[in-house]
Amino acid sequence: MNLFPSKKTIHMEVCVKPSIGRLSEMEAPLTESLKRYLTFDQLPFNKTVKFVFEGADYDILQHVDSVFMESANETDFDVDNVVFHLFTLQRRPMELEIFDSEADGDSESIPSSNHWLLPSPQFVGLWENLLFEAGLKERLFKFALSALALAQHQVDPNVVTCNRLLLLHGPPGTGKTSLCKALAQKLSIYTRTAFHCTHLIEINSHSLFSKWFSESGKLVMRLFAKIHEIIQDSQNLVCVLIDEVESLAYSRNCMSSQEPKDAMRVVNALLTQLDSIKGKANVLVLATSNLAETIDLAFLDRADIKQYIGLPNEFAIRKIYESMIYELKRVEILDGEQDGIFEDQLLHELITYSQGMSGRSLRKLPFLALTFYEEEDNCPNQRKIRLEVFIHYLLQAMKKQKEDHQLMEFGKE
Repeated sequence: MNLFPSKKTIHMEVCVKPSIGRLSEMEAPLTESLKRYLTFDQLPFNKTVKFVFEGADYDILQHVDSVFMESANETDFDVDNVVFHLFTLQRRPMELEIFDSEADGDSESIPSSNHWLLPSPQFVGLWENLLFEAGLKERLFKFALSALALAQHQVDPNVVTCNRLLLLHGPPGTGKTSLCKALAQKLSIYTRTAFHCTHLIEINSHSLFSKWFSESGKLVMRLFAKIHEIIQDSQNLVCVLIDEVESLAYSRNCMSSQEPKDAMRVVNALLTQLDSIKGKANVLVLATSNLAETIDLAFLDRADIKQYIGLPNEFAIRKIYESMIYELKRVEILDGEQDGIFEDQLLHELITYSQGMSGRSLRKLPFLALTFYEEEDNCPNQRKIRLEVFIHYLLQAMKKQKEDHQLMEFGKE
């Protein structure tokens, strides 16, 4: 695993069809064919490209489904600097882990975790469609690679400490959980030669806080026992995602004497289990929180990085709108012949009005905008919606969202 990749390195993620058979046997000839192809035809950066090959010289490339290429330096392309990351998608669907809990003669089935094998079709395209401040995703990915590399090199943890624990915190709807899943997906592609299989285990924090006070700590222990079983195989990379970690790691200093003792047991159990797995070189813990100020200090101290994920800025908002409109053009809902409209004053007004909205809320707007559609607003006999008309709908939907939010806030007072 390369700890210090060159800035000149160009990374190409190559999704290979299952028809290729054993990827390990075909990797070398497939890589050579891709190099020859890139000698004559350069592909765009930061965009997934579906491949359609013709000609006998590229027979083997018919097994390529898509490629995604990125680099810190996109202006100086040299095929000799390309590093190929070949992978096939795992076809096993997400599995829901269920625990049966019994107390006082009663029983309950508790969904404890979601389990994916990566790379998963469910997360294809997620990384490139998450829009944050420049360099944020890349910094977090470099942290994850560096943390795993230190463990693989067996660096003495008593000399150089790294818990391989990343905490993303910030307002709801800003993409923290999606970023963790995209990060795990990308790791599964880049580390395929070091790990044969990558697991993503998303802990259901709310469900583990059982309605029977004595059970929650035990459920945490049972879940991590399952995780320990997977970690025992050093060929497995295990990414543990704890969403809304404050549910399990609520600050013990903030607990009152009236709160159930089980709340403290859960925190203690979680910290104990995190300490027990950090000695394994093939595990990475990803946590998210909407309320970082309520997290126990001992958990915060264990986090190597505490990254704030805020609301999208003006640049990110524009990119989100552009990506959504591009998608609606692709499926022929919108007329695609008015690209210059992005310089229009109306779109500028929409972007300005969108300040303070989360990415999750923004991505709902196209659907909500369609509820305002009236055929009379469009050109006669035109099946597709004109872009300038649709932007009017987006602005209406945005204003309605703002009004509804203000009414909800007023109702709380």
